[in-house]
Amino acid sequence: MNEWPAGWNGDREDRGRRDDGYGRGSAQAQPEGAQRMRHVQRQQPPQPAQPPRPPRQPGQPPRSPRTARPSVPPQQAQSPDTYGGYDSGYNTGQIYGSPSGGAPAGPGGPGQPPSGPGRPGRAPGPAPDWRRRIKIGSIVLVSALLVTTVSTYFWADSKVRREVDLSKVIERPKEGDCTTYLIVGSDSREGMSDEEKKKLHTGSAEGKRTDSMMILAKCSSGNTMISLPRDSEVEIPSFVGSQSGKKFPAQGRRVKLNAAYAEDGPELLVRTVEHNTGLRIDHYAEIGFAGFANIVDALGGVELDIEQGFKDEKSGADFKAGKQTLNGEQSLAFVRTRYAFAESDLQRTKNQQKFLAALANQAATPSTVLNPFELYPLLGAGLDTLIVDKDMGLWDMGQMFFAMKGINGGDGVSMNMPISGQHAGNLVWDKAKVQQLVKQIQNDEKVTVRGN
Repeated sequence: MNEWPAGWNGDREDRGRRDDGYGRGSAQAQPEGAQRMRHVQRQQPPQPAQPPRPPRQPGQPPRSPRTARPSVPPQQAQSPDTYGGYDSGYNTGQIYGSPSGGAPAGPGGPGQPPSGPGRPGRAPGPAPDWRRRIKIGSIVLVSALLVTTVSTYFWADSKVRREVDLSKVIERPKEGDCTTYLIVGSDSREGMSDEEKKKLHTGSAEGKRTDSMMILAKCSSGNTMISLPRDSEVEIPSFVGSQSGKKFPAQGRRVKLNAAYAEDGPELLVRTVEHNTGLRIDHYAEIGFAGFANIVDALGGVELDIEQGFKDEKSGADFKAGKQTLNGEQSLAFVRTRYAFAESDLQRTKNQQKFLAALANQAATPSTVLNPFELYPLLGAGLDTLIVDKDMGLWDMGQMFFAMKGINGGDGVSMNMPISGQHAGNLVWDKAKVQQLVKQIQNDEKVTVRGN
């Protein structure tokens, strides 16, 4: 079946004779009528004149038949690179159907968004290197934590009051295998307003005295906390005045332990404890009323289980039995109360140990230590009123605090200094038990001695 229009025969022997124009174009200004193209069934709109095709040269293969050309927009029909409105694509290398005149609309072809603003047709970039991003992010995070930690260390270190010079203490015992701390709670009202003194029931006495004293021994065999009742009867030894530098000889005076602090401050207190126990004190730490209450409030209170309720007008204590959260004012009343108990000072020292262990257990937690919004207020509340020896650093303070927490968790023991009786209203230590206790701590042995 011949599909070509009548009159077309590309294989005629007489290749030089031109027929009626079919198949090779016409040189006339107007297109040929429809009557010459019987296969067209409807009228076509007038088309612009087509340039004549050049004659086929001898030996040239037959031309392909004409096919229907796709419609193009007017702006393409007027382009100089088109034939009669049909974009051939040979001059520009453009692709048909592109809204941009040839280039694909996006990386996925027509209808897809471009790869970037102002850069249509750009091929998509490589996939993100998440390993590299995570590595860089980790380095930035670690660097930020390091800078924060170092800044916090120097800030906190600058606020510590290193006012106690243990080098002034004379005739010291030998060093032991454990690290020992003498922890003192004073009744100092330094920095407190009259309203705060009234609220905390501290009174308005001048100067400062020790309200609680305890030895904390941090040992590899287990930690030990020993309370020293303020009414303990001790001997004041020879000492060098912390201010005058003058040496005072021993006079055989036997007084209450807190009198040593009142007479010449922390240095004489350390000298007296070492002389009467034979245990060397490595570090000294003291906190006053205001600092103690502020630390508790900065923590949001301390949860405590009070076995038996009690009330004391002098300290302001008024507690019921059971678990409860104590604020700063209540905590100070709890550790100061003595007249509400039959054992007086001995029961008070037990309450002090119990409270300090609970305080350390709550403060030395990741949620507090790693949270700057809790750590900074806590350090700011306590460091201003914390007095330590000149050789005590933040690391030593941290070790002391975590040793107290360990005791609360069962890693060690807490006790009162062994008591053998009373003399003139003072508590007399059991010398034999004290010597055995000190020996076990010096040799880093498990403590088996128990106090009152």
